[in-house]
Amino acid sequence: MNHETSLVRRYGADALIVIAAIGGAIEVALRHDSLRGPHTTVWFVSPAIALVVLPLLLRRRFPFGAPASLWLIAAALSFIDGRLVVFTYAAYLAGMGAAFLLGNLPEAVQARIGLAVVVAGIMILVYNDANHSPGEFIFIPFLFSIAWLAGFALRQRAAQAEAAEERADHAEREREAAARVAVAEERARIARELHDVVAHAVSVMVLQVGAVRHRLPQTLQEDREALQGVEQAGRTALTEMRRLLGAMRSDGDGADLAPQPGLDSLDMLLEDVRRAGLPVRLHVEGEPLPLPRAIDLSAYRIVQEGLTNALKHARASQAAVTIHYGPAELRIEVRDNGVGASTSGGVGHGLLGVRERVKIYGGDMSAGTTPVGGFVLSTSLPVSEDVR
Repeated sequence: MNHETSLVRRYGADALIVIAAIGGAIEVALRHDSLRGPHTTVWFVSPAIALVVLPLLLRRRFPFGAPASLWLIAAALSFIDGRLVVFTYAAYLAGMGAAFLLGNLPEAVQARIGLAVVVAGIMILVYNDANHSPGEFIFIPFLFSIAWLAGFALRQRAAQAEAAEERADHAEREREAAARVAVAEERARIARELHDVVAHAVSVMVLQVGAVRHRLPQTLQEDREALQGVEQAGRTALTEMRRLLGAMRSDGDGADLAPQPGLDSLDMLLEDVRRAGLPVRLHVEGEPLPLPRAIDLSAYRIVQEGLTNALKHARASQAAVTIHYGPAELRIEVRDNGVGASTSGGVGHGLLGVRERVKIYGGDMSAGTTPVGGFVLSTSLPVSEDVR
């Protein structure tokens, strides 16, 4: 069925053009003896009418030349027989179609030239018709100009639709590019934070190994040398990590000397949000337990991003943060009564960063509006017992 529909759309108009050409030839042959009919022989008028209509078959290859040639051929034939073209309905309908096609041309200059061809052709046809009346010099050009205007208006609308679609595609590409940039920046930020966390842990291990090595007696020389090797490897790793961390920092992004925040810093964060004008409540469920440093930092960033969205983008008047300590996971929920996080103009890409953080640790994230209004950001971060 779809194949048949495609064939009709592609060749249906061509079939109608051929039918019009054949019908016009038959019509002029059967009515040739009419008082108002053509005065030339039937062997001339029948193929001549077909010659007027058939150029429209080339409209796809020659969008301007095909319909324009119809009018040029019709005008030329009118000098041979003034009643030939105006006598048949087929030529009339073909002329309407040609005027529409000329108005529908994508280039405005060609469309206006086509209008001039239509009007000039009509004036010649009317003038060469011995039975014309003075009013036909106005009425008939006006009638075909309406067909041209319909094609021109349809093309303008199609051009506007194409421009709107192109703008939408461009905006979509910009949003996708902005999202990719936001994800890349967040990944770099997470990597820097993890480097800080790992560097701190390695520093502690190096210091502890050094302390143990100095306390060992001289009789355990092999053990002291082994610990010295471990200490030296740790210091080398720290040096390389600092070099890598320096390369990852952008220009002007100096090292942060302050300790990385965690959930124990939530009180200060909530106080800052309250001072900014958003009342926020904190609910802690379960027994707070020590968390891996990276999980603790990511949990803080998730709460920070959720409250930032509520404060800046959601136009909320209140918010609530829930921290649930489970046996194998840490669940975080940030809820507000606003309109949700904006995703236009590059705003709201922080949620992409939250998704990246959650994905790193194999957690789950959901974000969206609720049936009763407001916006909820919910995440779950797995926490294994052996890393606490």
